[in-house]
Amino acid sequence: MLTQEEILEIRKDFPYLSQEWDKKIVYLDSAATTQKPQGVLDALTDYYKFQNGNPHRGAHYLGQVATEVFEEGRQVVADFIGAKSPNEIIFTNNTTQSLNTLAYILGLNKVKEGDEIVISILEHHSNLIPWQYVAEKTGAKLRYIYIDKDSKELREEDLDQILSEKTKILALTASSNTLGTLPKVKEIIQKAKAKSKDIYTIVDGAQAVPHHKVDVQDLDCDFYAFSGHKLLAPMGIGVLYGKEEKLNDLPPFFYGGEMIEYVYEDHSTFLKAPMRFEAGTQNVGGVKGLVAAIRYLQAIGLDEIDAYEGQLTQYCYDQVKDMDFLDLYTVKNNHRGSVITFNLEGIHPHDVASIMDSYGIAIRSGHHCTQPLHRYLGINASCRASLAFYNTREEVDQFVTHLNDVRRMMGLGSK
Repeated sequence: MLTQEEILEIRKDFPYLSQEWDKKIVYLDSAATTQKPQGVLDALTDYYKFQNGNPHRGAHYLGQVATEVFEEGRQVVADFIGAKSPNEIIFTNNTTQSLNTLAYILGLNKVKEGDEIVISILEHHSNLIPWQYVAEKTGAKLRYIYIDKDSKELREEDLDQILSEKTKILALTASSNTLGTLPKVKEIIQKAKAKSKDIYTIVDGAQAVPHHKVDVQDLDCDFYAFSGHKLLAPMGIGVLYGKEEKLNDLPPFFYGGEMIEYVYEDHSTFLKAPMRFEAGTQNVGGVKGLVAAIRYLQAIGLDEIDAYEGQLTQYCYDQVKDMDFLDLYTVKNNHRGSVITFNLEGIHPHDVASIMDSYGIAIRSGHHCTQPLHRYLGINASCRASLAFYNTREEVDQFVTHLNDVRRMMGLGSK
């Protein structure tokens, strides 16, 4: 596992973390977006300085170079998540666009009245609202798998009762951005496919890919979505994986340049996946940044990152779990995502985050795009500290210490 000395060396790669500020900044919001290592920033700059061209279009040198950068990126991503072919990798803006694209090309074309769409109460709005829309437009029924309010794990009895031959879509997070729950996605997909031979299985991997090794073939999911900016890459680049035969059975969503085969005055024909889903000029610089981010993570080792983050998150959890003024919502199972979600009794989450910021501690406050989950738990909002491999035990200690300072500043004591 990574040592503290290795983490301190890693931190030097991140300009934001190594910068000398007026006050020390402790960044605990990596579930929202990660900081970027210098190698990723250099890759992005290098593309726009020396390789900037429109891919798949020009016969000139820069057009060819841009195409090579773009398609190399597709292969790197395919290898990174264990896809069978680079043709199964579609580049998007982010997880949200990937899931919305699926709602339109899959949900509105393959779902009909009487079908059922199954999601969990854990879902980020990006994997919830699109399926509400599909249910509304098609007459399908939207069904939820709930969690045990104590353990924060998905209820097995809900799975057994809800999954059936009527289930057309199962869309599930691989890692809750709010509670840190890690559903047993592979087992659930197996169970779903045993119930319904016509089901489409979709995984929101935005919070999983940066922290754990992912093998989409082992999961046997039909589709998998994630964002680059949550795994050290630039904002504006995302990935939608889909089994090649499933993708080629679906119509395009965005229409225009690049995704066409032939265009006539009264009709058009379209290329096969992935290009039929990549209309217009793509974010080639973002792809190059994503490749640099993936290679950076691979150089450290995903297993090493997973082990270190797991230990660091447990260290933080152990420090806060017995604070009698703190309501803790993080999943109790020590096999969890790298988030600690909580409220301080008598203090609004936004006040907690603002006061913590005055001490240089960056945490999240609000509903974290999981309003139904918060409502199910009986709360309106919460605070979230999310950890990454570039965080240290000393930063966790500062976070815990300043929780007491928040209470003191709000006149609620200092215990």
